[in-house]
Amino acid sequence: MTNIKTLGELKKNGWVSKSVKEEIRDNLIKKLQSDENPFPGILGYEDTVIPDTERALLSKHNILFLGLRGQAKTRMARQMTELLDEYIPVVAGSEINDDPFNPISNYAISLIKEKGDNTPIDWLHRSQRYGEKLATPDVSVADLIGDIDPIKAANLKLSFADERVLHYGIIPRSNRSIFVINELPDLQARIQVSLFNILEEGDLQIRGFKLRLPLDILFVFTANPEDYTNRGSIVTPLKDRIQSQILTHYPKSLETSLAITAQEANAIKEQQERVNISDLIKRLIEQVSFEARTSEFVDKKSGVSARLTISAYENAVSAAERRAIINNEKSTQVWISDLIGIIPSVTGKIELVYEGEQEGPLQVAYNLLEKSIRSVFVQYFPNPDLLKKRKNKEQPEDNPYKSIISWFDKENQLNIFTETKDADKIQLLYKVDGLFALVKKYFKTADEKENGLLMEFVLHGLASYSLISKKILERQIEFKDLMGSMLNLGSEHITEDDL
Repeated sequence: MTNIKTLGELKKNGWVSKSVKEEIRDNLIKKLQSDENPFPGILGYEDTVIPDTERALLSKHNILFLGLRGQAKTRMARQMTELLDEYIPVVAGSEINDDPFNPISNYAISLIKEKGDNTPIDWLHRSQRYGEKLATPDVSVADLIGDIDPIKAANLKLSFADERVLHYGIIPRSNRSIFVINELPDLQARIQVSLFNILEEGDLQIRGFKLRLPLDILFVFTANPEDYTNRGSIVTPLKDRIQSQILTHYPKSLETSLAITAQEANAIKEQQERVNISDLIKRLIEQVSFEARTSEFVDKKSGVSARLTISAYENAVSAAERRAIINNEKSTQVWISDLIGIIPSVTGKIELVYEGEQEGPLQVAYNLLEKSIRSVFVQYFPNPDLLKKRKNKEQPEDNPYKSIISWFDKENQLNIFTETKDADKIQLLYKVDGLFALVKKYFKTADEKENGLLMEFVLHGLASYSLISKKILERQIEFKDLMGSMLNLGSEHITEDDL
């Protein structure tokens, strides 16, 4: 088909023009009939956002995706291009992708009138049929709709009253395409008003010109609910013209969140060969984002993007890789102590409320990591809180942590340096009475490195339940008995002096 070069050849071939929304509808129906996912790689939306989007596209609606940051709103819009026909014919030289059978610009109408069936035809690939604009307060009507071009008027010796002197903005240039405006509430109200007629009647108003250009566009808008109060809002008449508003959300389960991170994290080949990251570490990283979304220190209106866990995953692997390079180790694993390396990924991805600002972003990030350890710990080992409650009803021997806590109560302490070699760290952990026995009791088939990781996890878990003390220093983590640390009220509160 793409070898057709003129309007006459296109007519002989029997080409049938469709609107962009009809193209998307027809191709979506084909995918649904063949049980093919129209939005591959979008995880966690299978029963919510994707069906809502499919219904909107079948209805030939313009769409507003409303949700917090990092919820794949723009990604959903970009994937809609795969629902377009692979190629469509356009009048050669047209700035607004004129349909040869239904031209709307002065240029295309005049060219077809002059050359008839000899009108030259170009073919536009679907990858070129996507326009996107991030709404910012400085966006103008000229950017979106167009303006008078005095240079064109001078070169063509035309009056400013001639339609041919107009310079089209990004929206007319996206004719027969998908056009996305991200963060719509950030667009000034007067600019939003300029979209009214485009959505309904197809009129363009540029510097006094009133053109009847029935643009063929699927509009997709995205917005963050926090913008309604912080930076602006969607004016009611515009919102009324957007037929489907679809609410997005964060992953509802940790398993979905794990799958998203595994899919999106940048896995460098050298790191994959050198660093092993266990399921335990992955779950701890994912749990940080879940803790952040419910934390009293984090602004829930701003949200916690999935990018937090993706960046944290990459930093955790890099922390282990850096340690292996320093120690000249050919292979290593991500240890619990390596998770200190994810703190920069957390502090940069959360917005704090007043109480969080008082705590400081660094302390809040450490608190979230501690809560993550506490939450995941009970999925691997007995809940220490339940053991405390039944302490008076059952014999002390029923407490599996008794020998470990007793070892620290005897004024023993364990200092784990963040850059310690794997073998040396494992030997250090074996020094704690009952630690290895506890791990083997619950994980009989674990190998040496898995045992080491689980032993370290037990210490962090007991500290998170205030059964032993943990203090993070500049290059080491110090574990000791809780009572011996009472005089130092900062034992579990990291300050700038500790770092």
